[in-house]
Amino acid sequence: MPNVLIVGAGAGLSASLARCFRKAGYSVSLAARNTVKLQELADEIGAQLFTCDVCEKSDVHTLFEELDNHNFTLDTVIYNAGAYTRGPITEIDTDLTKETLMINSFGALLVAQQAAKRMLKNGRGAMLFTGASAGVKGFSQSAPFAMGKFALRGLCQSLARELAPQNVHVAHFIIDGLIYSAGRGAPYDDTAITLNPDEIAKTYLYVSEQERSAWTWELELRTNTESF
Repeated sequence: MPNVLIVGAGAGLSASLARCFRKAGYSVSLAARNTVKLQELADEIGAQLFTCDVCEKSDVHTLFEELDNHNFTLDTVIYNAGAYTRGPITEIDTDLTKETLMINSFGALLVAQQAAKRMLKNGRGAMLFTGASAGVKGFSQSAPFAMGKFALRGLCQSLARELAPQNVHVAHFIIDGLIYSAGRGAPYDDTAITLNPDEIAKTYLYVSEQERSAWTWELELRTNTESF
């Protein structure tokens, strides 16, 4: 049974990813700072839960060591951790900005480093990273988020060039638009203008299983109503 690790797991896209990969026959591991909120999902799909703060190097090391102790060969790692803060440049909370940068980019590097060590040893693997349109265009009053997602995109591009020749597939997903979430209210609960997380998950699964003669390193997903 192939294994997938979803880092930064939660009730939204991560839950759709977990169900999608489990349906495809994967053993699923979920990592998050707060795993209590994931217990119901874990029970539903038989997933393993791991506590991890992606901003802490020791936490990330411990996560992968625990996976090793469970004899999990990591076929796919999905980095879905994210943080957001915004405001005029003269008023931005610099502490929140630092946390945003750490979660959106530095945490991704820590996870990628540990995953790469194991995937290179195994001679194969896939790393998938959730980005945003902010990673290719910085919006007004959104400097912290743009900085973090630009850095994430740069990381993925560098990793793809370094690791692809060694049979490790790296892909960056630009989610251009709002993801449907009934519990968050308007506009997130409007199916006409939001991305369906289950459909996003199917794309992640497809990319993770691409044959190496035709790998995708980056793609954008948006609704038919979203402007470019």
